[in-house]
This record gives sequence, structure tokens and C-alpha cells, in this order.
Amino acid sequence: MPIHIRPARPADRADLFRICLLTADSGTDASALFSDPDYPGLVWSVPYLDFEPAHAFVADDDGEVVGYIVGTPDTNAFEARLDRQWWPKLAQLYAGRTATAPFDAKVLDRIASPVHSHAGVAASHPAHLHINLLPPAQSGGWGRKLIEAELASLREAGAKAVHLGVSPTNARAIGFYHHLGFVEIERSAGLHLGKAL
Repeated sequence: MPIHIRPARPADRADLFRICLLTADSGTDASALFSDPDYPGLVWSVPYLDFEPAHAFVADDDGEVVGYIVGTPDTNAFEARLDRQWWPKLAQLYAGRTATAPFDAKVLDRIASPVHSHAGVAASHPAHLHINLLPPAQSGGWGRKLIEAELASLREAGAKAVHLGVSPTNARAIGFYHHLGFVEIERSAGLHLGKAL
């Protein structure tokens, strides 16, 4: 069966961890930048599978997951839920860990002191999403198809606008999002793009 988009399942958890690691350096492999391969997925993919499964989709290539998109229609409510049910568990599980690889602190600091979305961004664009694809799925329109599936699910949930973060140096990703109608809404340490739904 060719690549197709389907709802994510609990059995895809390991794939979300894997793909998040392999794309965590501005879309490229970050395996050498984290001492624990699960670190990026703990922040940017797996919590969505656990807490917002209706808004998690994967690109399935004959049984192999080669990309995913996750999101939430209400960023503030999602972050509040993580504050209650996700971060405290991780704080216990990873207590005493120290950063030993270049990007470890990005995750360990987040676990110790969760970062919340910029208030203005979440106020004007309450939904948000994360998308990552491995090279086999980076052509053929699969990124666009994943975005379309996600935006439809967020729209059905009542979200009026969505935002995402992207590295200001990732020109390829920025061009991709602009092509899909996302526009810059905020720039500080990172870049936030948004789109009305």
C-alpha cells in the first residue's frame, strides 16, 4: 500500500519518539545532540498522542510510520493539562538527570520549569500544531496532506486560528508554510506563523 494518512494510534508511540529525534535539529537528525533518544518526543510529539489523540495523524508507508502531525485546538487548556498530568510525572522520572549532550538542557529545563506559549500568540491563534516527516515522505505532497488533515480536525473542534513555531533559519520549512497560507505573527527567540481556520 502506498503512503497514506491515518489517525495515530497508541501503537505509534515509539514511532513518534523516533521521528521526533530524527527531525529535531531544524528538520534533520538530532541523534548526536541528545543523550536520551526520547527527550525531544517528550516535549514535541508524544504528549499530544496521549492528551489530544483526535488531533494526531501519521503518514503510513506500508506499515512504517514516516511522518506525523499533532496538535491541539486550545493551547492554553492543553498546557494546563500537561501542568497537571504530564510534567509532574516526568519531573519524578527524570529527577537528578543532568545535561550531557548539546540539546539535553532544552528538554530537562522544560521538564523542570514548563514553558507556556506566548500569551498574545495563543490569544489570537488558540490552536497549534507540530509536524515532522522523514525524507521518504518529504516529497509527494505528504506534508500538505498531513496539514490538511490536522486543520480539518482543529476546525471541527471549533478552533478559529492555528499557530506553529519554526526555526528562523529553517528557510525550507518557512517557505512550505507560507505556501500553505501561514503568515508571520510573532518573532522573538523563535518564529511563530499563523493561519485563520
